[in-house]
Amino acid sequence: MPGPAELTSTGAVPTAVALQDATVAFRLTGARVYTAVEKANLAVAPGEFVAIVGPTGCGKSTLLNVAAGLLAPAGGSVRIFDAPLSGLNRQAGYLFQADALFPWKTAIDNVAIALEVEGVPRREALGRAQGFLAQVGLGAFSHRYPHMLSGGQRKRVGLAQVLIRDPKILLMDEPFGPLDAQTRQIMGNLLLDLWSADRKAVLFVTHDLEEAISLADRVVIMSAGPGARIIGDWRVTLGRPRDITEVKLDKAFHDLHREIWDALKDEVMKGYAQSTTATTGT
Repeated sequence: MPGPAELTSTGAVPTAVALQDATVAFRLTGARVYTAVEKANLAVAPGEFVAIVGPTGCGKSTLLNVAAGLLAPAGGSVRIFDAPLSGLNRQAGYLFQADALFPWKTAIDNVAIALEVEGVPRREALGRAQGFLAQVGLGAFSHRYPHMLSGGQRKRVGLAQVLIRDPKILLMDEPFGPLDAQTRQIMGNLLLDLWSADRKAVLFVTHDLEEAISLADRVVIMSAGPGARIIGDWRVTLGRPRDITEVKLDKAFHDLHREIWDALKDEVMKGYAQSTTATTGT
């Protein structure tokens, strides 16, 4: 089984995201401590698309929050383009699973506000926001409010809101999880088109192994928690550009899916058993 990718922060090209022996722990009641993630090592190169897959509750989103600077590790280090991360990661854009749109603002205002808070004049911000809405196929919907948009359309607005800041890193936490299967494929292809035009480093969390293989250059899997670890790192050799639907018909896709699932399935069952025990109290 391939092991975790080597950290390359000492190479000629700075590593976009480098987690080295990152451990995340939370204090519980009394003196108890819950270790969610233990000694995680992960490197994402500039322009590389890396997907993280693992059992429910294994700490996938926790690692994303560490890379975003929203959560400080209890041990280990986090480096962004070879610089130690202190506070928020200003070079990253974060797309959450839940919508992060202001319901009282139109689509164009929701996108433009990402620039306005940085001091960009409103007229310029609106003009650029309209351009990004056009890129995600919503040029004609700029004056609609979130409640007037479908789930997929709201995700497109959220994607435009993140991309307009031109971050060097995209952090995506199951962004297409709430969508139906057909809309997920459409959003996946849209993401690949936008990413191909401007190769940002992407760290993409998903529970869907098929989605991970379809999108990513590498698929990283995590063990069940507590003390979740990165236990595998596979390179996806499928050609680009890709179509989400067509790539799933490729024999190489199925071979890779089988190989990764063989390593992942036991961890998924462990995670399921733990969640069932926690629910029933047994």
